[in-house]
Amino acid sequence: MNDVIIIGGGAAGMTAALYTARKNLKTMIISVDVGGQTALPSNIENYPGYDGVNGFELMMKFQAQATKWGTEMITGKVVKLEKDGDIFKLELESGDKHESKAIILAFGKTPRALNIPGEDKFMGKGVSTCVTCDGPFYKGKTVAIVGGGNSALGGARELADIAEKIYLVHRRDEFRGDPIEVDRVRQQPNVELVLSHVPKEVTGENVVTGLVVEDTKTNQEKTLKVDGVFIEAGYIVDSAFLGDLVKRNEQKEVIINQLNETSQPGIFAAGDVTNTPFKQTVISAGEGAKAALQCHNYLTGAEVGLDWKH
Repeated sequence: MNDVIIIGGGAAGMTAALYTARKNLKTMIISVDVGGQTALPSNIENYPGYDGVNGFELMMKFQAQATKWGTEMITGKVVKLEKDGDIFKLELESGDKHESKAIILAFGKTPRALNIPGEDKFMGKGVSTCVTCDGPFYKGKTVAIVGGGNSALGGARELADIAEKIYLVHRRDEFRGDPIEVDRVRQQPNVELVLSHVPKEVTGENVVTGLVVEDTKTNQEKTLKVDGVFIEAGYIVDSAFLGDLVKRNEQKEVIINQLNETSQPGIFAAGDVTNTPFKQTVISAGEGAKAALQCHNYLTGAEVGLDWKH
């Protein structure tokens, strides 16, 4: 029996584990990966204490701190969560089951699919959702990136030093990312902007050979000859396994109060999975700490206190 199971191993989840484990709570993290979205960027410039840091290396430090204090980490995807009396029961995709006195939801968001022909067929075989992970495989080749936010812009800059040519496909005339990131991409000579276009199909036989895009103004289609396609079209919350346990908003984000409590006693949440408006690593880490401290209060019966008074 665990005191707390944390679903998600990103900045929020591992910070929460650091705090609960240090409070001598038997802590388990269940996550499909280590580091979440923060592990993907090759260079993070806005995390306090670091002028620039590799995202994966930063998350490895988070993990080392959490496990140092006894946190058990399990790789897996939670597909069912139920409450039986005062105990929470979880089932993984593998069939494994675990129990806990409290839950912290910190599983973030998952990449948004394009839902076009060829996407599933070539996923992991020319179609990718991680430039940092798979970009090095395209040295000297031609690729397309689909998206208009900071993830897509950052991916284009990263690939500019690897690939021979990059098509950046975006459905609008302007990007949603930060102006400074847009300027940096526009300065890359091997990045071609394909604005006001939407992807229609990933083509190829055994490997990817092209991406069919459609002009949103003329409805005319053309095929970009590429060796790979990177999907950076945003993220969604995959929270269906929660059922009716906790209240969620229209975006399926878990609704929390200022103490990171959900509508269900014993379930707390932190990070990108919640309705907290700003999705940043530093904020997720802070929210993870808050969720852990309030979880400790719940398990010990302590009242909410002001730790700066102690």
